[in-house]
Amino acid sequence: MGTSSPAHRRLTIIRPYHSLFQIIVFLFLVLIPTTVSFTEHQEPEISYFHHCNDVVPETSSTTPLSEPLSISLTNAYYSYASGTSEISSSTQIPRSSVFFRTSKAYKTKKDHIFKLNGRMGIRGIGELGHSHNSTRRGLRLVHYRPPKIPIDPVAYTGSYQVLSVSGFWNSTSGKLCMVGGNKRLGSLYVVLKLDYPDSSTLSTSLVNGTLEIFNAEQKVIEVLDILGLHMRNYQFKLIDDEIENNVFQAFNNFSNVSLELKRGKKGHSVCQEIRKVLYFSLEYRTDCKSVNCDFLSGGKSNLTLPSNMFLNEIECWDTGEVRYLLEFPDRGYHGFKLAFEPNSTIIAEGKWDGENKRLDMVGCRISDGEDKLTDCSVRMILRLPSVFNLHKRSAIVGEMWSNRSLNESGYFGRVSFMSDVKRIVKLDNRVRYEFTQIENANRLCARKMTTQAKGGKYPDATSPDMAFDMVVKNRKGEVSGSTSPLFVVHRFYFENQMFGGNINSTSQRQSGLANVSYDLRFRPPPGLNLSINLPKFGSVIISAEGVYDSRSGHLCMVGCMSADNLHLKSAESSSPDCEILIDLQYPPMDAKTRTSVKGTIESTREKSDPSYFEPFEIVSYHLYANQAKESIWRMDLEITMVLISNTLACIFVSLQIFYVNKHPDVLPCISIVMLAVLTLAHMIPLLLNFEALFLSKHNRQNFYFESDGWLEVNEVLVRVITMVVFLLEFRLLQLSWSAKVKDESQKILRLSEKKVLLLCLPLYIAGGLIAWFSFLSYNKSHGRTLLRVYSPAVQLRPAFWGGLKSYAGLVLDGFLFPQILFNLFSDAREKALAPSFYIGTTFVRLLPHAYDLYRVHNSAIPTVNHLYANPRMDYYSTVWDIVICVGGLLFVILVWLQQRFGGRCFLPKRFRQSSAVEYEKVPVISA
Repeated sequence: MGTSSPAHRRLTIIRPYHSLFQIIVFLFLVLIPTTVSFTEHQEPEISYFHHCNDVVPETSSTTPLSEPLSISLTNAYYSYASGTSEISSSTQIPRSSVFFRTSKAYKTKKDHIFKLNGRMGIRGIGELGHSHNSTRRGLRLVHYRPPKIPIDPVAYTGSYQVLSVSGFWNSTSGKLCMVGGNKRLGSLYVVLKLDYPDSSTLSTSLVNGTLEIFNAEQKVIEVLDILGLHMRNYQFKLIDDEIENNVFQAFNNFSNVSLELKRGKKGHSVCQEIRKVLYFSLEYRTDCKSVNCDFLSGGKSNLTLPSNMFLNEIECWDTGEVRYLLEFPDRGYHGFKLAFEPNSTIIAEGKWDGENKRLDMVGCRISDGEDKLTDCSVRMILRLPSVFNLHKRSAIVGEMWSNRSLNESGYFGRVSFMSDVKRIVKLDNRVRYEFTQIENANRLCARKMTTQAKGGKYPDATSPDMAFDMVVKNRKGEVSGSTSPLFVVHRFYFENQMFGGNINSTSQRQSGLANVSYDLRFRPPPGLNLSINLPKFGSVIISAEGVYDSRSGHLCMVGCMSADNLHLKSAESSSPDCEILIDLQYPPMDAKTRTSVKGTIESTREKSDPSYFEPFEIVSYHLYANQAKESIWRMDLEITMVLISNTLACIFVSLQIFYVNKHPDVLPCISIVMLAVLTLAHMIPLLLNFEALFLSKHNRQNFYFESDGWLEVNEVLVRVITMVVFLLEFRLLQLSWSAKVKDESQKILRLSEKKVLLLCLPLYIAGGLIAWFSFLSYNKSHGRTLLRVYSPAVQLRPAFWGGLKSYAGLVLDGFLFPQILFNLFSDAREKALAPSFYIGTTFVRLLPHAYDLYRVHNSAIPTVNHLYANPRMDYYSTVWDIVICVGGLLFVILVWLQQRFGGRCFLPKRFRQSSAVEYEKVPVISA
């Protein structure tokens, strides 16, 4: 076949599937647009004159506009109109929203009236259809599975029911009425009526309307109230008035510690930077028990105070003007964009103040029951800090307050909000970090930092190897977490990764010491309270700073621990615990033994202090970059070795079949038990599909690959070759079995076979039980680092199958044992096995153990991605590797001696005599 690179083989194998995929995509692109085009341009079968002429009179259109009118709704909210639905008005529809957008516009004979064509989508119409016992004919409701990643509903309509609509809009009165439908939905028709003025301000930025849904008989089956945002000719009036009245002048003093953002398309624009951070956590600056903190309704409702804020962009100009939906999601929200929910939303407009380096904003609340913006008393500012330290690490911070007095209705206490610095993709050199705890860290770690390094090379402070995932554990439990540098000396850590930055300070470069700041996060087990200050939390965040010594790989830091707010967070109750010491030791990069990052998180308080907590141990089997490259090379090598081993096994069995075809008289002298062991060893993986049972193993194999296609192709090849080996071995077993059963003169051989079976079967069963119990006791005594909590039933199955698979591999390594016993009992002198078969198959079985010896002594990569010589499928250790290799070679020598000098050649002479030693074939006289 010739040699070829893995990449060439991968392309050759996958190309047929790739071509098939291209054909499917081509047909989809050809056929689908035709259907969509037909749907969008078909004339609606519902009368505009009957339903809309009293709203906007129908008139003849003249010429199309060169650019369509910008009239649209995105993620508009809808609810059931009062008294029109068979469903209770309190019924909630998940993700209930509407979108609408015009596609074409035409002039008419009246200058202020325009004819519009467009499309709209409704999320939740399938639920509406199932909620009624209507007898509408042909109405087929289709349920779509929503996408895993939220995207623009105009670009993806699978989660919406999309309809084509057309109608007229009066630019003077702002009235819009459109009718339409979709034949594919079973004759479903709609009438859309909106109040959509030609321009709007903050107080008039809401669009109200109704959507009537008709069945095929033109009967109303539902009426929905629609509430959306105006997206045409917006005018910033209220914020201009507030800026002119110097409402935000109290924050002028922060200009010296804030970043300047340039207006226009060049530089760091307002829109560009704020889009990077859209999710904020809230902190209430006052005691909400004595002061009203309800900024959503002004204290008029009993809603739970939110702990997070989502900045949903409506419109944003590079000149500095912005419009946002300030949305306050539920605690369980982890998505990206929200549907418009009036009860948890504030609509805001703002402008960037370049002189004072902040974004000034005015917000309006939606009045209950009126769907109007009548209360615009919310004031906000946003700014980007230019100085970071141990206590201040937010990329964007801000504050929200009321412009009303304390005793006035609608007043609420001040609320601060801050973002996560890790959500900023890049910070430039204008940002600096102030280290305030370096002396404290040096004092606490003075003895450890002066310890001389034992040799070896350790990662540089700016290396990507400094960040790692970890396991945090103590006697109460263990959890997963992560840690990463934030700043190294004066530069942002991720900026160093992008531009290859190094420490520029000469003294620090010579001494190997570097000032670093870190961010550690982990989620403690439920019910574990670290201290009185942190009674309930989701995840723990530790902000730390200290000194790293690149000569010894030692990192010592002082940290402040706070909790991710899953509950109401106030300034009085959110003070972090800063009496924490973090000590980490990185392993050498050139170590010859498997090592890990190890360290501790300790409280420096007295044990009697209420805020004291038990120390945590940090462990991480972290791969350095050079180790990852070596691991990828090793995995490619192991994949190749798996394919070669299975191919050789197939060849050696084929040679044995050719041998018995040339010498059919040796078939009765082949042990059935030996062939059964070989056949079952290749049949069980095919039947049980172990790779599918252990998904965690499969996922770990894909860790280093951008795509697991190459690995999956190799798995298919391995299965195919294994199937071929199984069929060949089964054929050999069938030939040997038939020869023993049909030949009545082979009674001595059949008796010997029974003795082999009676001896091997109890040995195999006893050995399997011992191996299983040893496997369970080993796991119990040594334990495994688990990042998830499993039930006992789930733990038992991997332990059982793991022990069974390992023992099955051991039995297969000694596959010649039944043949040796058979030769011993029968004292056969026939050369039943071809040397290429028993020597070659033994070589295939011993090769993984020889490779494991090489791997252990020449690789220090702590990984569980074993594709070849997998410890889960056999016994692999230095002792076992030597024992199995020596045992396999000994079995080969014994078989060779038995086939040359007799089955009992290695026994003392007095044990060689037997009545069954000599046998001969008796000629059978035919009738």
